[in-house]
Amino acid sequence: MFSLLAGQFDAARRDVFEADLAEKNWVLLLEDPDTGSLKGFTTLHHYRARHAGKQVQVVYSGDTVVDSSAMGSPSLSRDWIGAVNRVRDDDPAPLYWFLIVSGYRTYRFLPLFWREFHPRFDAPAPAGTRALLDALATERFGDRYDAATGIVRVGSPQVLRADLRRIPPARLSDPHVAFFARANPGYGRGDELACLTEISRENLTPAGRRMWDAGERAFGARDGSP
Repeated sequence: MFSLLAGQFDAARRDVFEADLAEKNWVLLLEDPDTGSLKGFTTLHHYRARHAGKQVQVVYSGDTVVDSSAMGSPSLSRDWIGAVNRVRDDDPAPLYWFLIVSGYRTYRFLPLFWREFHPRFDAPAPAGTRALLDALATERFGDRYDAATGIVRVGSPQVLRADLRRIPPARLSDPHVAFFARANPGYGRGDELACLTEISRENLTPAGRRMWDAGERAFGARDGSP
């Protein structure tokens, strides 16, 4: 896992990687079906919290890396959704995806799969959503999170290689990518934009529903049947 990470991030540190990994309780591995070699991974922390007097579930994403040979594969997105559906079991509390983003490719997954997410270019976050995002980010990052800008500045940032972090000028015609560049002008030095979306079928785009259904088939029904 660290070798994959080090291949895509400048000066990746093993101690930082292991500290991030130690606080997670789930890891999803993407493996080549023929050779079994590791092609990607994402780490998750699934936990429960109380906000505004109500119970919520949170999936916080840590390190996520996909080898260049597998970047076109939908497997990680499909299996991520399938895994999260299994993680939450039958808990009725609403489930939120909390992530921090330093690359435009990751941010672009939000409008691809989710109807409502924040922050975004075309609508301010509702007061309740903003308050929940601020609370989760402050709890995890303390004063490294700037609520005024939504930016997290971690002590030892993982900085993408120059060729991976650069936003091609043509991509700025996409309003979501242009918004990310405006909202996180320090992405090139590893600044992270805090983001939040609710994980529910009702909040899926058509592409998200296809991934949701494929993930359920890949992981089996929630009652354990194939």
